[in-house]
Amino acid sequence: MKITQISLYQYDIPLKAPIAISLGTIENARNILVEIQTDESITGWGEGSPFWMIVGETQASALAAADDMAKLLIGRDPLDIEGCLTAITRYLPGHPTTRSAFDMALYDLAAKTARMPLYQFLGGTKKTLVTDETIYINTPERMVEDALRIQEKGAEAIKVKLGTNLRDDVARIKAIRNAIGDTTPIRTDANQGWDVVTATGVLRAIGDWNVQYCEQPIKRHDIAGLRQIRQKTTVPIMADESLFDSVDAIRLVREEAVDYFNIKLSKSGGIFDALKINAIGEAAGIPCMIGCMSESRLALTANAHFATARQNIRFYDLDACFEHADDPVYGGITYTGYQIELPDAPGIGAEIDSAFLAKLPHKTIS
Repeated sequence: MKITQISLYQYDIPLKAPIAISLGTIENARNILVEIQTDESITGWGEGSPFWMIVGETQASALAAADDMAKLLIGRDPLDIEGCLTAITRYLPGHPTTRSAFDMALYDLAAKTARMPLYQFLGGTKKTLVTDETIYINTPERMVEDALRIQEKGAEAIKVKLGTNLRDDVARIKAIRNAIGDTTPIRTDANQGWDVVTATGVLRAIGDWNVQYCEQPIKRHDIAGLRQIRQKTTVPIMADESLFDSVDAIRLVREEAVDYFNIKLSKSGGIFDALKINAIGEAAGIPCMIGCMSESRLALTANAHFATARQNIRFYDLDACFEHADDPVYGGITYTGYQIELPDAPGIGAEIDSAFLAKLPHKTIS
């Protein structure tokens, strides 16, 4: 089997409303799609969500990088996943989101060739996945409204974005906890918004309010600071922006800096490297979460397959499509409340509606 053609798509999806985190605000999901075609008429699909404030890629830079990567893969065997990914990584180190789209398409294609759903191709069996839902930075009053709405829908956990300042962030969590009661766990995420002193103060203040963990309280490179916060507070610490690849995972384990890992395919470079990160976490006794950027149900389905295939992945944050004003995906995961059901079709089991796809700007390399 050989790769004969690769198509690249500018994949824009409007959001229902702007979403704000400590790093900035986004108003649209500006993603990319990669379609890999072969001489045996088997096609693989991949999606990358270049959340520029975290990965340092934009849609424009991702599409430019993808053009070069695609040219390297024409004529290669797509089942040689490691060889294909090594070729594009050597040529363009970095670009994790762009690489993740190619990685996803290659795994989709390989699982289709094997006539297996992706989770089975990865060696897993089905398990129950239940996602949380995220509340973005706003006034305490508006965030309470969102929390009550999510709780009423039956969420098992609510994720709350923080990272502004000690007084306001404590007030947000206090207001939410008072409104929803003590039972539903709160998961917090500061997206690097605090310094060590502020993070310590916030987490000490909210530590008795059933806070399940805090994601990335401080700047991604401050591993010593993460360890210090972990030692001084009772809220478990989860690495997100500090964890891009397996080298980061080893460093975090060695420094005893965190309790949990947050794996995102658009951040790790895809499934191939995400498997390494999870294995390091599992060996070190660190459970993992599968997270997301602003992907559609195409990539969210691939994330869910990966999470299903590995028992060490214990938390699920796959709610990005809840914010999308349009859903151009057919097949893929479905949500019953917050419980996720995976398709059993070969590969990822999700594709883009052809009418929607026809409207997207694209380029084909052959």
